[in-house]
Amino acid sequence: MICASWRGVFRAYNGSAALPFKLKSFSIPKSFLFPRTIHMAPLKQGEFVASLDCGTTSVRFIVFNKNADIIAQNQLEFPQYYPNPGWHEHDADEIMDHANRCIASAIQNMVNAGWARDSVKVIGVTNQRETTVAWSRKTGKPLCRAIVWADSRTKHVVAHYEQVLETTGIQAKPGEFVKGKQGTEFLRKITGLPLSTYFSAIKLRWMIDHHPNVAAAHENDDLLFGTVESWVAYNLLGGVETGIHISEVTNASRTLLLNIATLQWEPSLLDFFGLRESILPRLVSSSEVYGNIASGPLKDVPIGGLVGDQQGALVGNKCLYCGEAKCTYGTGAFLLFCTGDQIVKSTHGLLSTIAYQAGPGVKPVYALEGSIAVAGSAVKWLRDTMCLIDSAEQVNVLASKVPDSGGLFFVTAFSGLLAPYWDPGAAGLLIGISQYTNPSHIARATLEANAYQTRAIIESMKLDSGHDLKHLKVDGGMTNGDLAMSVLADVGGFTVVRPEMRESTALGSALLAGAAIKLHGWDLTKPETLAEVNTNGTREFVPQLQPEEQLRRWEGWQRAVERAKGWEEGHAN
Repeated sequence: MICASWRGVFRAYNGSAALPFKLKSFSIPKSFLFPRTIHMAPLKQGEFVASLDCGTTSVRFIVFNKNADIIAQNQLEFPQYYPNPGWHEHDADEIMDHANRCIASAIQNMVNAGWARDSVKVIGVTNQRETTVAWSRKTGKPLCRAIVWADSRTKHVVAHYEQVLETTGIQAKPGEFVKGKQGTEFLRKITGLPLSTYFSAIKLRWMIDHHPNVAAAHENDDLLFGTVESWVAYNLLGGVETGIHISEVTNASRTLLLNIATLQWEPSLLDFFGLRESILPRLVSSSEVYGNIASGPLKDVPIGGLVGDQQGALVGNKCLYCGEAKCTYGTGAFLLFCTGDQIVKSTHGLLSTIAYQAGPGVKPVYALEGSIAVAGSAVKWLRDTMCLIDSAEQVNVLASKVPDSGGLFFVTAFSGLLAPYWDPGAAGLLIGISQYTNPSHIARATLEANAYQTRAIIESMKLDSGHDLKHLKVDGGMTNGDLAMSVLADVGGFTVVRPEMRESTALGSALLAGAAIKLHGWDLTKPETLAEVNTNGTREFVPQLQPEEQLRRWEGWQRAVERAKGWEEGHAN
């Protein structure tokens, strides 16, 4: 610092004038001299696994160590499109652009924290399910915007195929058709799913019927169909140059096209929906090396895990034994109950689905699932549309100002009702409003809506599985609010278990990816190998409400749901 100041003085005078003071001759000891080259500390080497989480409103990239501590992360929101009431679209190219930027930023954050870039040994991908992407085999470009899972424009498509099931039926064997109730049961037996706006085949059929370029690509065998993990893997693994078109079984099980017992595409369903086999991706397990990333900061790093977001959260919460359950509260809410290697047929409005497949040829693990279309998006509605709060976190503060909802019930059926009601014609309903009602009651009723719908699913799971639920593991953005979790415990009548590290969806895909290369000895078929993963503190929320009051409020919710049902044309009934 001193030397630099004196050099400035000499440069200023440049020998052209006398200095205003006399310099004494002195010498600087060598030990005081600064080195010309600054040597940076070498970057540390780690053995990390990362996850690319492509959600409904944002993408995030998280790097984990062997204990599931977060080493680095980044998150970016991407645009949402609502061109008509009930419609919800994404630009698939924008998803990839944001994903690539998110990966680059997170890796740079990791390097800035002192870790070598090649510390990431493998990545997993997890994604919003059912969202449907159609792109060109020749160009690798989307043919139209993706239709998001919650989009309800296809009500009349569902009604059409219900009529086809009733009159013509579906081919159960060559030349043998089953229709009516038998046809419906056959569809549920093969896929585990009902006909609904929710699932991908219905959305794809709408694309073909309403976008001439999609119809032409279908006719000319230029159409590639996939859910979001299929599109993301296609691009990360080289795009049109490599042409790797794959779909992982948990995502494929949400299309209405997969036989969940054989893990194969079902030809009779392709015929039923009028779809060509050439559009379909190759089926892969949830945990295997699918190829290496083609470019970017993780070039040549393998992708070893693909999984739908809710199944990813089941794995991330380590609900790997029969009878364990989790619920993820994000844009929507999704409750999965592990049923082991058995497909449990639901007779109470739930879905039978694949939980995960731990490797090629490994017997899959199954689950019962109940889905709630509107959870965190109801809070977003309070913030962005009703302007009752400035941030999502404030919903808990506003709701805490009153001890209860004041007799108000909010059926958040913005795009119909999913499990266990399955009524696409249901409409949103606020009922019980009086002069006493204030914004805090509405905020609390919004939190209670999630809790009531969760209880409705759990009541169905009890009946289907024969097991009572002692506790529910939770994750997702809404679980950050203590009041929201207390309300959930009170309404549900069960203990709510919230882990400290709640990025369970991303962690699930990371565990599947790590297991694919045997990183840290992880093996999904041996849950004990995950014993050290995410073991930091958890918090439990225990019910405080008296059973009689629980029942009274529960009956009020059921009356509200009945009034919301069947409002729109095109409903299932």
